[in-house]
Amino acid sequence: MDPVLFNDWHPVAPASHIAAGALLATDLLDTRVVLWRDSGGALHAWEDRCPHRGTRLSLGVLRDDTLRCAYHGWRFGGDGRCQHIPALPALGEAHLKARVASYQVQELYELAWVCLGTPGDNAPPRFPEFADPALRKVWCGHYDVQSSAPRIVENFLDMAHFAFVHEGILGEQQHAAIPDYMVENFDDAEYGAGVRASRCRAWQPQASQAATAGGDIDYTYRVVRPLTAILTKQAPGALREAIALLLQPLTETSTRVRIILALDDFNASDDALRAFQDTIFLQDQPILESQHPARLPLTPGAEVSVACDRMSLAYRAYLKQQNLHYGVIR
Repeated sequence: MDPVLFNDWHPVAPASHIAAGALLATDLLDTRVVLWRDSGGALHAWEDRCPHRGTRLSLGVLRDDTLRCAYHGWRFGGDGRCQHIPALPALGEAHLKARVASYQVQELYELAWVCLGTPGDNAPPRFPEFADPALRKVWCGHYDVQSSAPRIVENFLDMAHFAFVHEGILGEQQHAAIPDYMVENFDDAEYGAGVRASRCRAWQPQASQAATAGGDIDYTYRVVRPLTAILTKQAPGALREAIALLLQPLTETSTRVRIILALDDFNASDDALRAFQDTIFLQDQPILESQHPARLPLTPGAEVSVACDRMSLAYRAYLKQQNLHYGVIR
């Protein structure tokens, strides 16, 4: 298991989707996970696997803050310890050694975040715009993509595809040129540490759902974790917007994508804003799923790069510096 991601936090579900008394199954880093909320409202994240014969615990029943396996009825308490085996009713709880693997879980940005390992002082990535009361929050997705998470982050950082993949919305082929921009490492109190591209500019026919005309848009990209990036964009005199790309690596080559918008557009409906974001991402999806290899190559010379790929190259260098192995080719 890649220690970089194993000891990091990952978004796994909207917190509101985990109702008391219900079980929610998901996957993270090739690990089956079951999420549930106890009667006191606390979240639990367990390996979705009964230690007896490997059955998914999410097929079972949750009652009185205990989870009963669907296969043999073994019952597990909130601490993951087995409390009862129906086939051996005389066996007291003190003699039951089986325990379900449990993981750390917390709620942030109205999402449930899970760490499979030991986060230490690590917290989920910072998204300062989420705390800004002047900005409205809209959750988009999820989108399931047959691609590695690093490929998806790199696509998010790429402006040169706007004129072709998103023609008529985020770009036009007669405006395909990408002006030079600044790339640097950063470490600040707002976003934490990572790599940043600033002074990015692109001409866009419709930069947002609310846009009524084309214009030059200023972008700043920040990679704040190996699988988390935040884009802020501003047109002169127009709306301000921040887009957080939050990825759940299901496997090395399959990823669940969630996006949170923080913006000062209070006129469009949530559905309209989501529909615009759906249009953009669903244009990206077939491109991402066509890329070969699906894992992002970090080896020099594996893919040809040019000057406007400087942020992509900085992201790849950042992943190497982080010593990431999952979802990449080193």
